[in-house]
Amino acid sequence: MISESANLYQIRQRGVEVLNRELGPVATIRFLQQYEVGIGDYSIERHQWLDKMNIDDIAEAAHKRRKSKKWQ
Repeated sequence: MISESANLYQIRQRGVEVLNRELGPVATIRFLQQYEVGIGDYSIERHQWLDKMNIDDIAEAAHKRRKSKKWQ
C-alpha cells in the first residue's frame, strides 16, 4: 500500500504498475487513453465548423466519403 505522504507522481506511477500487472500492457494503455486530457474546448470548436453546415452539406460529405477508397 502507498503511504498518504506520496506525491501525485508516485501515486500515478504505482497505479500504472498495478494496472499493468492486473490488465496487461495493452489494456492498461486503452484504459489510460480514456482519461487523457485534451486541449481546447470541443463545444466551441464544434460550433465553429458545424454551424457553417446544413443537413444537405452533411449528407453530401457522407456520400462522398462512402464513395472514397477510405471506406472500401
